[in-house]
Amino acid sequence: MNHNQKTLFLKKEQVRNKKWFLLDASGKTLGRFASEIAKILRGKHKPDFTPNVDCGDGVIVINADKIKVTGAKEAQIVYRHYTGYIGGMRETSYKDMKNKNPDRIIFHAVKGMLPKTKLGDKQIKKLRVFAGTDHKMEAQQPVQVNI
Repeated sequence: MNHNQKTLFLKKEQVRNKKWFLLDASGKTLGRFASEIAKILRGKHKPDFTPNVDCGDGVIVINADKIKVTGAKEAQIVYRHYTGYIGGMRETSYKDMKNKNPDRIIFHAVKGMLPKTKLGDKQIKKLRVFAGTDHKMEAQQPVQVNI
């Protein structure tokens, strides 16, 4: 057995070269697309992935209004949030959410796939979702990626 092989654990100061990726959601399936985004945000696509350090990259999603779901999920998916008042549970169907805020569909799906910790809160902040094709993130020099 070779004892010279060591597992590389990055410290947060050692994380370098964070990039931004531009993904097109048109025609993609929601869950499969969201899991790929979560993988990039966490940094699992990198060889030096460290679970307790934010080593992931930023993701810009365009055409969020063209995302698809399979089967009867369009009628079944319900988004719930609580206002903070008594009886303040609010429910929004998938169709209503797609018409009003299509960007929240992808955001909600990805957020559910990230850790429910401070680290997950930090990672979700690197996700930008836009309903149309135009985005104001040219300064980040995003790299176009096909998934």
